[in-house]
Formats: sequence, structure tokens, C-alpha cells
Amino acid sequence: MHRRATDDVVVMHPDTSRGIEVLHNPVYNKGTSFTASERERLGVRGLVPPRFFPIGQQATKIWAQNQSLERPLDKWQHLQDLKDRNETLFYRLVHDHIEELAPIIYTPTVGDACLNFSKLLRRARGMYFSVDDRGDINSMMFNWKRSVSVIVVTDGSRILGLGDLGTNGMGISQGKVDLYVAGGGFDPQHVLPVVLDVGTNNEDLLNDPYYLGVPRKRLEGEEYYAFIEEFIRGVRNRWPNALIQFEDFQTKHANKILQRYRNDVLCFNDDIQGTAAVVLAGLYGAMKCLGGHRKDIVKQTFVMCGAGSAGSGIASFIHQALVANGLSEDEAYQRFYIIDKDGLITHDRNLDAPGMEPIRPFARARSDLPDGTRLLDVIEKARPTTLMGVSTVSGLFTREVLQKMGEINERPIIMPLSNPTSRAECTAQQAAEATGGRAIFSAGSPFEDVEMPNGHVMKANQGNNFYVFPGVGLGALLSKSSVISDGMLQAAAMAVPAMLTREQHESGTIFPRINRIRDISAYVAIKVIEAAAREGRVPEDIRKIVSKGEEALREYVYSTMWIPNYRPTVFSCSSRK
Repeated sequence: MHRRATDDVVVMHPDTSRGIEVLHNPVYNKGTSFTASERERLGVRGLVPPRFFPIGQQATKIWAQNQSLERPLDKWQHLQDLKDRNETLFYRLVHDHIEELAPIIYTPTVGDACLNFSKLLRRARGMYFSVDDRGDINSMMFNWKRSVSVIVVTDGSRILGLGDLGTNGMGISQGKVDLYVAGGGFDPQHVLPVVLDVGTNNEDLLNDPYYLGVPRKRLEGEEYYAFIEEFIRGVRNRWPNALIQFEDFQTKHANKILQRYRNDVLCFNDDIQGTAAVVLAGLYGAMKCLGGHRKDIVKQTFVMCGAGSAGSGIASFIHQALVANGLSEDEAYQRFYIIDKDGLITHDRNLDAPGMEPIRPFARARSDLPDGTRLLDVIEKARPTTLMGVSTVSGLFTREVLQKMGEINERPIIMPLSNPTSRAECTAQQAAEATGGRAIFSAGSPFEDVEMPNGHVMKANQGNNFYVFPGVGLGALLSKSSVISDGMLQAAAMAVPAMLTREQHESGTIFPRINRIRDISAYVAIKVIEAAAREGRVPEDIRKIVSKGEEALREYVYSTMWIPNYRPTVFSCSSRK
């Protein structure tokens, strides 16, 4: 992650072609931004129009083109085409317009891109490892010639709320690494999107003659975990210091994989840990909106709809925060009511069933409410302050449910967190209408603020994992920690709302604007590094920086961040004839 002397120039190596091949290489291509001397040296003089345009003007032109398109998926394709031609310009555009483009390059539009991935793919990016590659994964990794800082990997089994999309899940990994670059300042040459193609159980894909993945049923059981183990071993051999982010693995595998590797490998699961951290950040922000302090979280009661990897991860992470702020373990568990498709989970449920282990401590006693109690009845009896959804069931938060939350609380906290937008448990408009605009609202997908008839505006906050994962990744790598601990993630959750002003909290805002994502990620990274240092996870050189104070740490973090500007292009000495 450290800057090198060559970071201020682009060095073309001996095997790099000149002339038209430079223009066809998205890493080196600048189009009309090549200077006169570069055009001469690189053999592109006469191959591009003569007028010189700086990157800012190029970005303005491309932005106008993108905004002229109506369908989000068309905007996504336009951006992918740009990335295939000119990576630096692509990242400059995303950097300059991150608030508008984050929903295009990632959720919710990336969901449509994944559904249509086999039709839309024009240029392969990242790495694909399939069941047919077993035994060869380690050697295959050397086909990727560059060093790698962060890997985003999916097995395509649970893409957003869309289910099993197999190899088409590569769109998720690609979108996520783009956000690492845009939000965390990672060098695009050192990020790697990966899909593990272990098959698919999606009959539509199996019957699609143009499906790009292996047309077979998914690996299961020990065969599946042996495949994951081979991949992890290969990464550790090829890039021993790389961060691995697990993305969109189905619940029955996600927790097991995370628990197997989290204490030995620099890794985290964004659906479990990233989502949990950003939800906790939102709750801390909500406490300030209510005029209190983050410690007031101990006064809250939570209803969680969804008992999968995201739901269990969120509940466990909030539980840690409740204990850290003074509750006993049991008192903290009693603040939760977990609901799945069969209703409230109690001790009458089969808690030994696959995937239930993380939820087991949250199961209610038989004397509280009957197993399977429906959502509205749970709210009437439990009188929660916070309603959260990771169920992917659109409309689950009915008008009656939302009205009841508004009756119980002066300012109910409503969090429909499911992605994409079509799977959200309710919309901002529905929450505002049912609660008279009094709700503190945060969704997993973007919604517009809602203006009420009296002029009051209910803020439609988006609890996007984007607030957390770039900074967590950056901080973990810069700290040189060998793992990402719960303490490091808790520090990230506390960092995000600290970026807000009192006026913003008073207006119902619980997350800072996404256009500040570089500064947010830097501050999250600082707090992650400090937490790693407190836990004794950093080497002496990092400890010395931390000991100098936050300003020195800030300078260290910002000095490593990649900026999307063109740099002078030169040949290495060995490439000169």
C-alpha cells in the first residue's frame, strides 16, 4: 500500500507494445490527453485527434453522455465501456460523481447487471476459478501478473436479494472493487475481483445456452469446503499480504467460512460484518438524532426480520456493542426479537438445524411469546424502538406494522436493509406516511427524502456498506494486522457518525453524504489502525506512527491513497532499444 518512487509516473515495461496497442490498453490509454512528447515517444502521434484535452474536460464530456441515458442499466454499460477503454478516466468520473454513480456501479443497478451478465459481458475482468480447476488453482493464480492488495470473492450463491446467479455474480465482485478504488483510494492495478464457480442450482441458468459458467449443480458438503480451502491456500501462497473480502455467499456457508478463516487469514465477510458495522453506525447516529449519546443504545429494543447471515451478523454485532456499553450478556440478548419466514424464533424451534447456530443465543424463552408469532403481534407485545429488515421480502413492513411502530415511539427507527430496491421491506414514502414523517429512516438501497404536507422533511438515509468496507480494508492493510478483529470493526462503526455535525443529526441525518467517501474512509481507516494498535496487532513501525497522534496517522493514510489523475508515461530502461 505504500507509495513508491514510480507512483508519480506510469512505467511501460519491455513487453508493452507501442502505437495502436497503447490506445487499446485501458491502463495506459489517455485518448486526447496524451501530451505532444508522449504521442511521439509512444508512437501514437497521428493515431488520436490533434487537440489536447485534460482529464477534467474529458470527464465533463463523458458525464454529459452518461446523464443523457435514461435506464440505469444503460448507464452501467456506458461506464463499463469506458473502463474497457480508459481506466483512469473511468475512476476519475466515479470519483467526481460518486454520489450519483455509486448506485449505478453497485447496488441497486449491479443487480440487473448480474441478471444479464452473460449477455452484457464484453471484456473479461478478474479471475474465474471453477470446479474443473480443482488441483490447479494455485498455479492459475500466477496467470495474474500484478501484485494484489484486496480480493473480493463470491461464489454467486446469494447475489443481493436475487439468489443463485452462479458465475454471473462476477458483476458483484467487479462493482465492489470499483468502490474500493473510488472510496478507499486503492490502486486499481492491485485489486482483484474473483468468482468461484462451483456450479449453480438456478434452472434458468442451467438451461441457458449462453450462460458463461459451468452448467452443473453446485458442489456441496466437504467437496465445497475443500474447494474453498484450495482457493484460500492459493491466495496465501501467491499474495500472502492480500485482504480477502467474502461477498454474497449463502447463509449455510457464509458463517462457517468466516469462522474457519477469520482468526488466521486477513479476511472479512461484508454481508455479515460489513452490514453489521454500518447498521451499528446508523444506530449510533440515530441516538444522536434523538438528542442522546451512542451509549443510549443500551435503552433500545430491536425486532430483526431475517435470520440469515446478515441478520445474525447484525444481531451479534449490536449485542457486542450493548455489552461494551454496560449490559450483561443475557441482558443484551433479551433486547432482541428475531423473526424468520416462520415467525418469531423461540426455544421451541429446532435450533440445531443448519444455519441456526448464530441465531441460537437470541431465541426467546418459551414464556415470552409463542414460537412463530407474526411480526405485527411481536411489535404489539415487545414494543420495540427499532425495526430492522434483512428478509428480502418486499412490503413486509406493512402500513399496520409501521403505524404501530409510530404509535409506540415518538421517533421510531425503521431500517429496511434488503437489497436491491425491489426487495426492500418498505419504501421511505411508506414509512413517512405511516409515521407522520417522524421515523428515523435508513434503508439498504437509495430512496428520495420525503417532504410532508407540513413542510417537514423525513431524511431517507441509506445504510450503505460503502461507508465501512473501504476504510476497514484500508485500515487493516495499513495496520499490517494479520486479522480483522471485532474491535477493529466496532471502531469503524463508531467512526462513521463522528463525521456528522449537530445540525445534520437534528435534521434526522444519520450518515454523512457519500460524496465525502474518501474522507470518511480515511477516518474509518485511522480508527481501525488505532484499534489494531490497542489490541497489540501492529508492528513497531506502525506503533510509532500511532504514538505520534491522529494527525500523523491521518498523513500516513492519505499518503497511500491513489488519485485518479493521468501521470507521465515513461519506458523502463530495459525497454529501450
